Amino acid sequence: MSFDRGASSGRGPLHGVRVVELAGLAPAPFGCMILADLGADVVLVDRPGGTGPAGPLQRGRRLVTLDLKSDEGRAGLLGLIAKADVLVEGYRPGVAERLGFGPAECEKINLRLVYARMTGWGQDGPLARAAGHDIDYIAISGALEPLGRPGERPHAPINLLGDFAGGGMLLAVGILSALLERAGSGRGQVVDAAMVDGSSLLMTFLHGFLADGRWPGGRGRNVLDGGAPFYDTYEASDGGYLAVGSLEPQFYAALLKGLELDAEADLPGQFDVKGWPELRRRFTERFRTRTRDEWAAIFAPLDACVSPVLSLTEAPAHPHNRARNAFVEVDGVTQPAPAPRFARTPPGIPAPLRSATVPEILTSWT
Repeated sequence: MSFDRGASSGRGPLHGVRVVELAGLAPAPFGCMILADLGADVVLVDRPGGTGPAGPLQRGRRLVTLDLKSDEGRAGLLGLIAKADVLVEGYRPGVAERLGFGPAECEKINLRLVYARMTGWGQDGPLARAAGHDIDYIAISGALEPLGRPGERPHAPINLLGDFAGGGMLLAVGILSALLERAGSGRGQVVDAAMVDGSSLLMTFLHGFLADGRWPGGRGRNVLDGGAPFYDTYEASDGGYLAVGSLEPQFYAALLKGLELDAEADLPGQFDVKGWPELRRRFTERFRTRTRDEWAAIFAPLDACVSPVLSLTEAPAHPHNRARNAFVEVDGVTQPAPAPRFARTPPGIPAPLRSATVPEILTSWT
């Protein structure tokens, strides 16, 4: 697979960037996967027996096994850090310092090092050393409360908002920003990436709505949270689902045409909130008259913003995803391809996790 639109190296735009990743859970590995996908040379450092089966989040790395509680293990790590551009750690605040490779120690051997820290609560604050998971971070940031149906409890959207979007993705953005700044200053810095901060940042759009009076509140009662019948999901006759996002008038008109409701004069207006229950009833009844794929075929030529809801196994086979090579196979596992795409320096297909030694890494980094 190639994303080439012209002459390319095939090595990705981050080729030449050296990253040391201390093994951790989902957020930091996802951020480092992004860096590896884009061409960075990422070395994953794990304790003996600590990795288990390699998965998609570990793709594109070389694996070095070190006991960081031993003098020999710490010496090996510090040797890598001395030649690295980036160090990524996801320990609780103070753990890296206690083990002997905190920011102050690393700065002494590599003034240019970007020291990236991935935590749930951040490096300071009352909760900094508390335990937590994605659902806790998005609860405190305000990202969880709006999610769900009216009268029901908030519904966690898997662990996407905290771990990945607000965590690993913002970690990668922070690292890239620090590398860009270093090009001018010549110095690295500490990046404090916290999932509570990142998931809060994701809610900026809704804070704007709230300030403008366009988010009256009440879970599942607003335009973008399933409250509007023209921005929701509907069940088809075969148990499949359709996603409807017909916000603008022209898309809404196409929705009514596809549903054959455009000629019904007694249909409530699109933004007649009092009429939304009736609209939803009619949409629900109509969608249940055909299968998901039959509706997908009906709406294919219409610009109505109506799409079939695909499963994880169905998505790679969708014609659009296939045309864009949006999925690749790595070590026998089908998974999303690197993103975004680059015209001159596209990344190649990620390699599976592979073992190496500290001397091998250092030799390749000379």
